[in-house]
Amino acid sequence: MLGTENVLEVAITCGVKRVVCLSTDKAVYPINAMGISKAMMEKVIVAKTRSSEATVICATRYGNVMASHGSVIPLFVDQIRAGRPLTITDPSMKRFMMTLDDAVDLVLYAFEHGTPGEIFVQKAPAATIETLVQSLIALMGVPDHEIMVIRTRHGEKLYESLLTREEMACARDLGGYYCIPPDLRDLNYGKFVEQGDVRIAGAVDYNSHNTKRLDVEGMKALLMKLSFMQALVHGEYVPLDA
Repeated sequence: MLGTENVLEVAITCGVKRVVCLSTDKAVYPINAMGISKAMMEKVIVAKTRSSEATVICATRYGNVMASHGSVIPLFVDQIRAGRPLTITDPSMKRFMMTLDDAVDLVLYAFEHGTPGEIFVQKAPAATIETLVQSLIALMGVPDHEIMVIRTRHGEKLYESLLTREEMACARDLGGYYCIPPDLRDLNYGKFVEQGDVRIAGAVDYNSHNTKRLDVEGMKALLMKLSFMQALVHGEYVPLDA
């Protein structure tokens, strides 16, 4: 949070025209330090927009970027190539899936179209861990590879959310994206106590359980958009530790 404050303060002081901050699904219903820090970063962004006239500050929020640093996909690939069992937690866990190109496109969209305090979210498909694993072993030609279920680890969710139900009630549908407007309410809380909003009562959050679900063929097609998977399938992937 302090890092965000410092960067945005310098950007405003130096007259930077536009700033896009990167958030994550961990900021929605946060249960750990990373999620809480990202959620606080989003609050700092909105607070800064109140005092920033020349600098437009907005944000993006997304889930898993496939094959990025820390992604489970390279781990699974290395386990298969080394002949070790695939270690999965809960086969029914569902995660949003997006490529690096998708993530870059989202940031560029926010950069071009964002207004102060807005958060942009891609409508990403999701898949279960079981579907991801079945897709990988099919692409790598090892249908009988051993799978070991190690069970859910501390702090893991069954599915991730990208928008809360309160955010969904006011979000703008942009086709491929959602746009969450900033909460710029003043201190006159009376009108929010005496009058409610019927949209909130009927809203549900946007999560990896109720988004578009990928089957094995859909997951394979998405995996094959990754350059390292293309190289792997064509026998051009370099060593495990290179």
